[in-house]
Amino acid sequence: MDVMHNFELYQPGSVADAQAVLKDNPDAWIIAGGKDSLDWFKDRVKQPPALVDISGIAELHGITAQEDGGLWIGATTTLTEVAEDAAVREKFPMLAKAAGLVASPQIRNLATLGGNVAQDTRCVYYRDGFPCYRAGGNTCYANTPTAMNREHTMYEASRCVAVTPSDTAPALVALEAVMVIQRGSRQVEVPASEFFIGPEIDITRMTVLERGDILLGVKVPGKWAGSRQYFEKAADRNVWDFALVNVAMAARTEGGKITAASMVCGGVQCTPRRMSDVESLIVGEAPGAELEGLVKRVAARGARPLNFNHFKVPLMQNLAARAVRSLAV
Repeated sequence: MDVMHNFELYQPGSVADAQAVLKDNPDAWIIAGGKDSLDWFKDRVKQPPALVDISGIAELHGITAQEDGGLWIGATTTLTEVAEDAAVREKFPMLAKAAGLVASPQIRNLATLGGNVAQDTRCVYYRDGFPCYRAGGNTCYANTPTAMNREHTMYEASRCVAVTPSDTAPALVALEAVMVIQRGSRQVEVPASEFFIGPEIDITRMTVLERGDILLGVKVPGKWAGSRQYFEKAADRNVWDFALVNVAMAARTEGGKITAASMVCGGVQCTPRRMSDVESLIVGEAPGAELEGLVKRVAARGARPLNFNHFKVPLMQNLAARAVRSLAV
């Protein structure tokens, strides 16, 4: 039986200490819950010489109210804590639901919000160590006539056809959250919509996080607090599995009509996909069967399925329509 590689383990007590370790160990790997990281190490696909465990840094953990009616959620706050927190459930129920649908209870008790948004893609070829484009090679093994690509992208493929695996990412983008990053001596705030990047920008990573960066936490502004919200995840299994497609929506209604909407779909491209066509279509309209039919017509516009993921088109259409249907209740 194989074992993980040898590595140095550092457990800093502050962000400053973590930065010092990362400066001295430029190839170090940051962990908190470690649920994604340990898979890489067990398979020996990734073998960093040092690990920096930031789970003990108190300032990175917890959920606190903000003056604008929003919430601050530390990066090492567990998914269980996000899912069960009273303030999150009251103000941003779709984020609570998204966090509560990740993996299994045992994993959610350790896995963190920061880890969920920063995790790498689950493409089976990439995870198994194939020398694909993302791993520094010169081909995409998932984009061939016989490849296993039912979980892969329908949009914005650029050499790589992998998708983001995060369930909380679409919810955070829909809520217009802001990711706060410690980069050297300064803090950088990046909108969630810009935090996730596609292969056309950098094929070796899925977020803007650079070497030495530490994700401190997430600001969820009060803009959508208390709005009508919806989250649904379609997966092969209800427990543990990653989404085939998921949808997150925040909306406001007045006088029986939709006055504002923010809808994002996951599992269909490398980054959470903003469904701008659907948003433009439904604002100013009354929820109902006719509107749902129109939503289905535009929800998957421009999709370019691979050989084995055509089923994602009607799945995406129906999830968008179901989100809109929830506004009629």
